[in-house]
Amino acid sequence: MAAAEAETAAALRAEVAALRMRVQELETENQRLAKVASSCTCGIKEDSIGSVAVASSCLYRSNPEAQHNEKFHQSSALEKDLSPPFDHTVVSAEREIHRNRNVKGSGLADDSSKRAKRTGQQVGILSHCSKRLVALKVMYFGQRFYGFSSEGNTEPTVESEIFKALERAKLLVASRKESCYSRCGRTDKGVSASGQVISLYLRSNIKDVGGGTLDERSEIDYVKVLNRILPQDIRVLGWCPVAADFHARFTCLGREYKYLFWKQDLDISEMQKAASKFVGEHDFRNFCKMDAANVSNYRRRITEFTISACDIRSSNDELCSMTIKGTAFLWHQVRCMVAVLFLIGQGLESPSVVDSLLDITKTPRKPQYKMASELPLILRSCQFDKADFMCSSDASRSLTEHLNDEYHQYMLQAEIFHEALSCLPLPESNSLETLHKKRNYIPLLSRQTEPSYEERIAKVKTKLTDNL
Repeated sequence: MAAAEAETAAALRAEVAALRMRVQELETENQRLAKVASSCTCGIKEDSIGSVAVASSCLYRSNPEAQHNEKFHQSSALEKDLSPPFDHTVVSAEREIHRNRNVKGSGLADDSSKRAKRTGQQVGILSHCSKRLVALKVMYFGQRFYGFSSEGNTEPTVESEIFKALERAKLLVASRKESCYSRCGRTDKGVSASGQVISLYLRSNIKDVGGGTLDERSEIDYVKVLNRILPQDIRVLGWCPVAADFHARFTCLGREYKYLFWKQDLDISEMQKAASKFVGEHDFRNFCKMDAANVSNYRRRITEFTISACDIRSSNDELCSMTIKGTAFLWHQVRCMVAVLFLIGQGLESPSVVDSLLDITKTPRKPQYKMASELPLILRSCQFDKADFMCSSDASRSLTEHLNDEYHQYMLQAEIFHEALSCLPLPESNSLETLHKKRNYIPLLSRQTEPSYEERIAKVKTKLTDNL
């Protein structure tokens, strides 16, 4: 009897050992199939645990040997000695693969990169989705940015941060060029904006965006989605659908800039008298940074140039602003005009100097002078025909809270500086220094000049000829 039981036990142990080996073989095969499933793009949503479970269950159902193995696990009294069921093994393998993707130097290629190489598509671009041409109204605090445009190699720029957010939000449907991207203005390093406008094709929830009345409530809340991702100093203020021929730069009807400054001892009335001379269409080549290689027409139209107080005071000083409106502006044009007005406000120049600088026959070359600082300059708004920007109530509430928080933080910082100033004794007025500055001042029309446009373009042509 004992011998028979021993023989039966030995047979069972041999069968268990054989089953264990078979299970190991199945696990190896399942891991291979799991890797194949992870690189499959046939409707499986990437990085989703639920989709992994679906994929693993599909593999399980398609493998009869695995089904037999599972039945054995459920019926055998020796189940505790065997490996976990098949579908759990596949899920574990899938999770391990996803973890390895994010480990730097793991040696495993990113699945999205493989798919991008195989299909020729860029990562983060959903070219198969519905799309529509959208205009976005953007504000940003420009102090830490190297301008708006990301055409150079300097980082960060406002534009590069916006495209990072668009990619993370899966809103891009094509490359920048193919999405018909355009921007209204290219603000310089340090310049801020409260009304910059860009346009491009973005992913849409609305399937048919051509003709008919559309229910915009079912559309993606672009403002809310992007503001969750963008850095603290960039915010989207609104969005609107636009026609296929819309271009943020060339269909813009006008732009408005604002320049903030402290009044100090400036003669505002003289500055306003000079500012009025800018209104109208003039050749502003003496009020810009000339780019002869790309710009040949320096005539621009200014529709308004006013100087007013901002009703904000600090100690004995008052904050003022210049509001400049025009159809278009040249490179550094606003900062050059402001710089000349400051010289007039200090009594170093007469308002008539503006007439002389606008007269190209009299002054064909720009005198050398320093531009006004970029930090107080704001691109306040861009005007378009039939562009009504929208912002949902949720997005508007979040936006208001964020901007209020930022405003209060900066006010607290300003108060800290004000507190430090209150601890210092009042400095004595130095009228001699002011007098000395006026005596040593060189009038604009007596200064060294930059090359004229004709001289610059001749130099450009010479370089082109030499390179041929």
